[in-house]
Amino acid sequence: MRIIGLTGGIAAGKSTVSRRWAEHGAVVVDADQLARQAVAPGSPGLTRVAERFGTGVLAPDGSLDRPALGSIVFSDAAARKDLEGITHPEVWRLAQQAFDRAEAADPDVVVVYDVPLLAEARGSRPIRFDAVVVVDAPAAQRVERLVAHRDLPRAEAERRVAAQASDEERLALADHVVDATGSLADTLRSADEVWERIAG
Repeated sequence: MRIIGLTGGIAAGKSTVSRRWAEHGAVVVDADQLARQAVAPGSPGLTRVAERFGTGVLAPDGSLDRPALGSIVFSDAAARKDLEGITHPEVWRLAQQAFDRAEAADPDVVVVYDVPLLAEARGSRPIRFDAVVVVDAPAAQRVERLVAHRDLPRAEAERRVAAQASDEERLALADHVVDATGSLADTLRSADEVWERIAG
């Protein structure tokens, strides 16, 4: 089994790359999905989030009110760090379980761990990656994508991009880079070239 860490800033095109690699036979483990499991209703993670941030981050049905929590953590670095301290260890635990299942099904599998906050979680990362791939598009371009495709107000888009690691911090982790600055076809071509290098 080989484990490839795939990361990129918000709206860089990471999901496009992971879907492409799944077409090539990769098993994709999505950290965002694991993060939702980590704070699912009834989970210890959600209990800890509510203890730290108050019941205002809970929806009437007891689930996590993501917009309410997001409005806190995207504007407060200390609050975001506290949230990461709650969720990151649980996400890594769930990821390791997923890796183990993939390896049991196929010992030669290539697992792609799609993880947006890889640079931010460096200190709490027990997994050794065989390679780290960064999907790269400049911060200004990603802001434009958030405004155009996700209907975020520009100030909110800028705040979300600024809340993540810088482009330079992310690229410093890269063994390979997928260029996502051009068209979709260009991004897929770059993704295919990188896949050939890491899975060939």
